[in-house]
Amino acid sequence: MYDLIVALIMGIVEGLTEFIPVSSTGHLIFTGHFLGFTGPKASAFEIIIQLGAILAVVWLYKDKFLYFLRIQPLVDRAKGLITGKKTPGGLTLVEIAAGMIPAVILGFLLRDLIKTGFNPLTVAIGLIAGGILLIVVEKVHIRTTVTSVDDVSVKQAFLIGVMQCLALWPGFSRSGATISGGVFFGLDRKSAAEFSFILAVPIMVAATTLEMKEVLITFEARDILQLAVGFIVSFIVAYFSIVYFMKLISKVSFIPFAIYRLIIGTAALVILL
Repeated sequence: MYDLIVALIMGIVEGLTEFIPVSSTGHLIFTGHFLGFTGPKASAFEIIIQLGAILAVVWLYKDKFLYFLRIQPLVDRAKGLITGKKTPGGLTLVEIAAGMIPAVILGFLLRDLIKTGFNPLTVAIGLIAGGILLIVVEKVHIRTTVTSVDDVSVKQAFLIGVMQCLALWPGFSRSGATISGGVFFGLDRKSAAEFSFILAVPIMVAATTLEMKEVLITFEARDILQLAVGFIVSFIVAYFSIVYFMKLISKVSFIPFAIYRLIIGTAALVILL
């Protein structure tokens, strides 16, 4: 029974925090630490519930992902890059690939080092650093040039991808880094958030695929119910979290999220040191 309660709590935490700029990894590490749910099994469980959160994005933006499967928009965008002319149409796999490349390369090169850095102390530092970045982005007046995610350029996508590399530090937050990067490079909050959500899918699928061997080795048949609860709860909570977050950022800045990160990160440092 306790395993199911842990699955429920972890699923809620993952769904609430994966796509808002507060660091889902940090919250999962803190939550697992306080619940006594740590080690290889906990790490493998987190991979599964992340897939639930990913599915929520795919469902919410299914029209975008279906558009990615069309060949013609991809060909048109490739021709546009060669000729230097802007081509009509929405976001394509060209921009998504440009956003993925920096983190994929750096993440592959630093994979072993990153895995050793997942502990409450580094997470606390990442929370504080990410909170400071959100404040800087809000306080620096940057001209908005993109008000629709379909207008994100390849250059902007790549630069956001470079910012995403900051999230390789545990606790920094992938969504926090990419949303901040989006706003910093000319996207409005809504477009930055949507690009962050969409970009998360291939990045997270790639990351979870690399770790899937660990999942298969760690879990047994009797763990299926725990995995199912975590996965389903994560999907449902992530779905409503994204919907509410998109409504919220049209009314408020990222400052409340930054303050929350600073409070949680500082409190964690006080407890840990």
